[in-house]
Amino acid sequence: MLGRRLERDGHRVQLAAGGREALDLIHGRPRRSRAAGRHDARYERLRGVAATQGDCGLADIPVLMISAVDEVESVVRCIELGAEDYLPKPFDPVLLRARIGACLEKKRLRDREAQHLRSLAEWSRTLEQRVADQWRWSNGLAELKRFFSPQLAELIVAGGADDPLKTHRREVTVCFLDLCGFTAFAETAEPEEVMGVLRSITPEMGKVILEHEGTLERFNGDGMMIFFNDPVPVPNPGERAVRMALAMRERVATLIGKWRKLGYDLDRSIGIAQGYATIGAIGFEGRWDYGAIAQSPTSPPSMR
Repeated sequence: MLGRRLERDGHRVQLAAGGREALDLIHGRPRRSRAAGRHDARYERLRGVAATQGDCGLADIPVLMISAVDEVESVVRCIELGAEDYLPKPFDPVLLRARIGACLEKKRLRDREAQHLRSLAEWSRTLEQRVADQWRWSNGLAELKRFFSPQLAELIVAGGADDPLKTHRREVTVCFLDLCGFTAFAETAEPEEVMGVLRSITPEMGKVILEHEGTLERFNGDGMMIFFNDPVPVPNPGERAVRMALAMRERVATLIGKWRKLGYDLDRSIGIAQGYATIGAIGFEGRWDYGAIAQSPTSPPSMR
């Protein structure tokens, strides 16, 4: 009677003779043979509810008890074990429909909450991964900015350029900047004066290098080596190097005037060369530098 009523209300019904058989149906297992005995029906209901609520895959399935008045103790026990609701026999069809509807609505809400929690867990996991990736990206970017302009460093980290530290051969244009008279000056001046000269020229030259998207290959006290066309090929590398050299000459000229007022006999020399070089990482684990090696030109052009 109950099965027919539920089917008329649009539910798909499977019938079982007891709790263990119901669990077999739910899990898709072959039905077990049922032991005979008057106590078996009540015992099977209790076992069925207990197992359903204890199974991690079935704990959210709502259980609605329908029982006679003389089985109230069993009903109470079943509710304690996790049954959702109770109807007495004979059941009222309208009340049955309402109770089943309420149970299914609670189930839908629990399923939605569980899905929401899973989505939050997945979002949290992907967020942690994104944070880790961003941390690695930031660290890699900061490391590359030691050698390259910010634009080139971001391009390398984003995958828009090959690994710059991998040994490769390419035609590059190289610009050299040197402070003439620096060695003699450093031998006679106080260390604080030498440091002051270097601190005044390096920020200015750094700005010029970044403006022209050059790659600082080496900074060695009074000298700088900058080249173009690596790690990313650029149009007109020779022209870029000349324009940067002219901008450097103008800025250093202003500094030279200030140095000479302080009695420092310093000048600048700028040279440009173009040719093929072997470029890559030079150093050891934990301390790598970006370097270029090539044959020295016989007479590199220079300007003062």
